Amino acid sequence: NNIEPNVIDDEMLQKAIEEQRPEHIRKLAERTGINFKDVTELELSFRNILQIDNLWQFENLTKLQLNNNIIEKIEALESLVHLVWLDLSFNNIEVIEGLDTLVKLQDLTLFNNRISKIEHMDTLQELQIFSIGKNNLTTLKDVIYLRRFKKLRTLNLRGNPLCDDEQYMLFVVAHLPDLVYLDYKRVSDTTREVAVSKYQDLIEPLECEEAQALAQLEEEQAKQKELEYHKVSFVEHLNGSFLFDSMYAEDTEAAKLAYLPGVDDLQQAYPKEFVSVCENLFNYGVKEHEKREAEVSDFYESLHEALTANQQEGRKLILDFENRNIRVTLYEIRNASSYDIAESKRAEYKEDILQLSDTLMTLEMLTADQLEVRVKHIPVRPHIQNMGAFSLTIFSTITQCRDLENRHHEELLEISISTLEKSVKNELDEDLPADVQMLLVDKNTIVNAVNTSHGIHLLKIDERETDILSNTYCWQTSVTEKAVQNEINRNRERVGEIIQYIDNLQEDLDNL
Repeated sequence: NNIEPNVIDDEMLQKAIEEQRPEHIRKLAERTGINFKDVTELELSFRNILQIDNLWQFENLTKLQLNNNIIEKIEALESLVHLVWLDLSFNNIEVIEGLDTLVKLQDLTLFNNRISKIEHMDTLQELQIFSIGKNNLTTLKDVIYLRRFKKLRTLNLRGNPLCDDEQYMLFVVAHLPDLVYLDYKRVSDTTREVAVSKYQDLIEPLECEEAQALAQLEEEQAKQKELEYHKVSFVEHLNGSFLFDSMYAEDTEAAKLAYLPGVDDLQQAYPKEFVSVCENLFNYGVKEHEKREAEVSDFYESLHEALTANQQEGRKLILDFENRNIRVTLYEIRNASSYDIAESKRAEYKEDILQLSDTLMTLEMLTADQLEVRVKHIPVRPHIQNMGAFSLTIFSTITQCRDLENRHHEELLEISISTLEKSVKNELDEDLPADVQMLLVDKNTIVNAVNTSHGIHLLKIDERETDILSNTYCWQTSVTEKAVQNEINRNRERVGEIIQYIDNLQEDLDNL
């Protein structure tokens, strides 16, 4: 209560960074300024910080110390995705939270806080060292949560109420079989054997349950991976009845019309034919995706070959220059018998440097031009470019779906009108639900119901076609834009390398 709380502001961060840097780097930072993105380690200990904030700029931080403050909540760490080491010891934290994005975290210290449960850490699968001593953990079963961290080797629980249980050490060692250090002491083989023997009956059901959970997870991941593959092929959910089912999911009229005599027989063949067309489209899309991937791979391979050839030529130019000039000319300048001779040699060398710069820049310009031509003519499948063969196949296949729906609509309409006529003549052989009978009031009512159902079905088909073609166009655009941006970045980097190399030669000459 006597402590004046602080907030993490820019002034505190600047000061902390300056204090932590070596003297020569500190002076350089004072002249050029500090870029928070360049900081990889940050210590904010003993600063009376009440709330974590303003750290989003440290996107490359790997080590963060926030120990010995008055922090009450773990928050505002979402952007620190490269964090490997985090120290939050000696604070007032009550709940473990806010760590979901820190998937690279290996060392986490929550020593001396007010935590009463180990939770909300599922994403920390790289965790190797975990210190949560001197908190309010009371139940040994909390330790079971830590079994999910397969890389955990060092654990500190000392100072928690659960440590008072006489079975504490054996329970922990039995449930965490890969643990090497517990409470700063190495786990002996004898302790491990006793622990396993004592708790074997409890561990075996756990292992069985975990194995089942793992198998289920792997199955779900495999399905998700397969679905992602289908998505990049633009044909997700077309290898089944998903599209057909979606047509009826929001169609309330279809459920009523299904009670009409004869509709049941009509519905037997329609789904099979519709799904068969979808599966043909699915198989076609997957094969075309494989072709696209192969062509893009071939494109980048040829791009790499062309770039490698030009890079080798550039390296040869530099090597020839260094063998011809640096070893001879610099020696002659240093050992010239007079000032005039030295200056003459210096001028010759400077001219050679300028000539090399022009040659390297010209080579890079030629390389950039060649690659630009290749990128502009990136081999995209004809069916994507100009809405060609692929789009036509999509259109023709989806048209088959529309034709099936139109045929079904005509047959359903015929059955509906026939049923209406029988209803008017009291010739129906069976009683229909009240809401279905309401459709048989007159011809307009039953026709409107059938047309409404038909319109919903066609809308779903149209939406699926639009999705496929839109995703196809987006893919084409993204491939082209990526290739263009890669070449822009490469060209900038190469020009920078040439300028830096020439500047270094000039600097060496000036220093003679």
